[in-house]
Amino acid sequence: MLQQVMRVSWRGVSPLIKWPEPVAEVRTLDQMPGPSAVRFVWDLLANRGLSRLHELQLDGRRRFGSMWKASFGPVLTVHVAEPELIEQVLRQEGHTPMRSDISSWKDYRKHRGHGYGLLTSEGEEWQKVRSLLSKHMLRPKSVEAYDSTLNTVVTDLITKLQLHTQQDRHGVVSDIAAEFYRFGLEGISSVLFESRIGCLDAVVPVETERFIQSINTMFVMTLLTMAMPAWLHRLFPKPWRTFCQCWDYMFQFAKGHIDQRLKEEEEKLVRGEEVEGRYLTYFLSRAGMPMKSVYSNVTELLLAGVDTISSTLSWSLYELSRHPEIQRSLRSEIMEVLGDRRIPTAADVASMPLLKAVIKEITRLYPVIPANARVITDRNITVGGYIIPKKTLITLCHYATSRDPAQFSNPNSFFPQRWLSRDEGNHPYSSLPFGVGKRSCIGRRIAELELYLALSRILLHFDVKPDPSGRVVRPMTRTLLVPDREINLQFIKR
Repeated sequence: MLQQVMRVSWRGVSPLIKWPEPVAEVRTLDQMPGPSAVRFVWDLLANRGLSRLHELQLDGRRRFGSMWKASFGPVLTVHVAEPELIEQVLRQEGHTPMRSDISSWKDYRKHRGHGYGLLTSEGEEWQKVRSLLSKHMLRPKSVEAYDSTLNTVVTDLITKLQLHTQQDRHGVVSDIAAEFYRFGLEGISSVLFESRIGCLDAVVPVETERFIQSINTMFVMTLLTMAMPAWLHRLFPKPWRTFCQCWDYMFQFAKGHIDQRLKEEEEKLVRGEEVEGRYLTYFLSRAGMPMKSVYSNVTELLLAGVDTISSTLSWSLYELSRHPEIQRSLRSEIMEVLGDRRIPTAADVASMPLLKAVIKEITRLYPVIPANARVITDRNITVGGYIIPKKTLITLCHYATSRDPAQFSNPNSFFPQRWLSRDEGNHPYSSLPFGVGKRSCIGRRIAELELYLALSRILLHFDVKPDPSGRVVRPMTRTLLVPDREINLQFIKR
């Protein structure tokens, strides 16, 4: 009886007892692992470290786990290399997220008195431009309106590839990334200016080739100038001077095309003709934005669109040439959707899941931006059990998460079919080639449409085979992720 009473009494009392929750230990940055300052500088500056930043992500995760810190001079960086932790950072970034406050791009604009564009502005200035451009670059219906414009550029690309194949008896096109670079610039220019700039002409204008070279050199110099403290610029002025000269020409190039388009509009108004446009410079100039902001935004949009197209399209054909069975399946899908037609539209892409999966797999393996950054300026945040003080530079290691075997089976293999099913169950933040949230790539939809249209039509016209020499190409960091050598491919006309 006593035992029964005790059992009844215990059942009645137990709901009133609150057992203490285990308190997770919150640690400081002093407790976070990471290489010594000397080791980190050695990793960066020796053994081609600046061109191997993507590999250093994998090395850091192997040595220190999902989070580690590293110091370069006075700058402390927290590296985050796990999808769940990246999500924690991005969910705490606020309404006007900040990428980085140490960018040499910003230093140049301040030095020259230029305005800031979407890639370099912060706060309310950034929010205003983002809201304006998102109406024309992120809404699916708005983007679909560009398919006919982009298809005319793709037509010229196909013609250019056919000419290249006639010049080599084996149909080998050397340095395909360079050709796709011109294609990418022509495509984004057609969207920005609704006019052509001659990148795919038989003879490319000198100013266009110089613009492309300026972009390439600027990206190389970006890493170098950001790695050098300001006082070193006075002792070794050449990197900073070259960096500024590249930006000077890019601004000059963009300004020339903007002024030409606005002049044509004014002449139409004088003649009493109606002025309307679908190109982005038109929307920017009609929004009451200061002209120096228009120049900066168009310049940044020009360079942002070029590498995304060139790199992704080059890697796509490189991998498809090495996996002919996937290439055949993709071609069959395209032909089945198009039927008797030879030119796809934006609407056709919705019926091409393998095409989308190929691009998704390529951007997982070779993300154009291998790492991103955030700075939370107004408050401390907690990530992975560590308190990260406000204004700390946080590097989001996207290359490491997208090649994590815990997220993707055979992570270094090209297997687009993984995106056609939910079997793998990878974390949604494991592969973020275009970023996520408010600071995601605003040109994503236009870039993807251009890639879909170009890749589908190339495969309709050509069988793409590997370089007969059998050379293997690997990625390297040049601020962005690019091929470490020329990609040469064999195009066999169908």
